[in-house]
Order: sequence, then C-alpha cells, then structure tokens
Amino acid sequence: METYKILEIKESVFKDNDQQAVLLRSDLKKDKTFLLNLMSSPGSGKTTTVVKTIEALQNEMSIGVLEADIDSDVDAHTVAQTGTKVIQLHTGGMCHLDADMTKQGLSGLGTAGIDFVILENVGNLVCPAEFDTGASKNAMILSVPEGDDKPLKYPLMFEVADVLLINKMDAIDIFDFDVEAVKERVHKLNPKIKVIPISAKTGEGISEWVEWIRTQIKNWNE
Repeated sequence: METYKILEIKESVFKDNDQQAVLLRSDLKKDKTFLLNLMSSPGSGKTTTVVKTIEALQNEMSIGVLEADIDSDVDAHTVAQTGTKVIQLHTGGMCHLDADMTKQGLSGLGTAGIDFVILENVGNLVCPAEFDTGASKNAMILSVPEGDDKPLKYPLMFEVADVLLINKMDAIDIFDFDVEAVKERVHKLNPKIKVIPISAKTGEGISEWVEWIRTQIKNWNE
C-alpha cells in the first residue's frame, strides 16, 4: 500500500500573491502611480485600445506601458510608435501575470515621474482573472465578435473587473451580439461594474473611457 502526502497548494499560492499585491498597491499609492490592469481574450483589440488611450491622455499626464505576452514584441513595437515608454514582458509560457511579475515589470520600466501605467495582460479570459497583479483598477475588453455569452462562460473575469469595454461596436450589425444582454449578465455578477461600449478603430466611446480613467486617477491620488 502506497503512502504519500497530498499537499493542496493552490490556496497558499494565491494567498502569498494577494499579500504581495497589497504591498505593491500600497507602494504605488504612495508614489501616486495609477496602475491599470487590462485583460481580455487575444484579438479583442487591447493594443489598439491602449494606443487610443495614450493618444487621448499623453498631453496631460506621463504614461508607461507594460506589454505582457508569452513571446514576441509585436505589441511593444506598436505602442512604442506613440513615443510612450514601454517594456515587453515575456512570461515564459505562463498565461498570466502575478504581483511579483508585475513588480519586476514596473522596476524594469521605471515609474519615477510616471502618473499612469497600463499593464496589457496576457490574452486569456481565465488565468489573468485569478491573480491580483497589485493594480489600482482592473479593466477588461469583450469584443463583439467573441459573442455575448462570455459572462456566462467566464464569470470570474467579469467579477474582478471594475470596468468592461465592449469593443468593436463598429461591427455590431455583422454579429449576433446583444449589448443589453451582456449588461444584464455582468451586472448580476458584479453590480458595480461600469460598462462602456467602444470602437477602438473609429474612436466611438473612447471619450467616456478616458474620462473614467481621469476620475479613477484623481480619486487614487486624493
């Protein structure tokens, strides 16, 4: 008869990460650096949204970007074209960032004098939702082509997000996507979530999104 010990590590891993996230958030608060964790599926338009956000805010605040991917530097190259300080993070096969990885990224970026940092997390609707990165706020993108059933399939992502951007609204007439159904579903999961329909391609809704960011940064610094 085999005898061996079974060690449940999931809770302890998350607990340790949560403690690191609290410390990181406290340090960012002291430095008056607002960190936004942006999550979504691959192809939802994260990088295009990041670029639009930078273009709208770069004349009024100092911005830095952390681009997280399993491999490649495609997104960092795209963001760099805006003149914004950006660093590419390779996760070594991991499908998310945790608080320690985020801290390493911020150290590499250098946050001195930076008011607003955007962390573009790895494209995934599962793993990134499970790990607190230490961000000031969590944002997520759901694009119209992905379908309006995603809150039913990946509830945790919608539960942890402070704001949901419904992107690619310029394609709403092509796909069977019910915006009101999404709002109803996400508000059942997270009554406090802010829902903003946008099109990063055309600029629709970007002004409302940017105003939300301004408000969050102001509140963070008070």
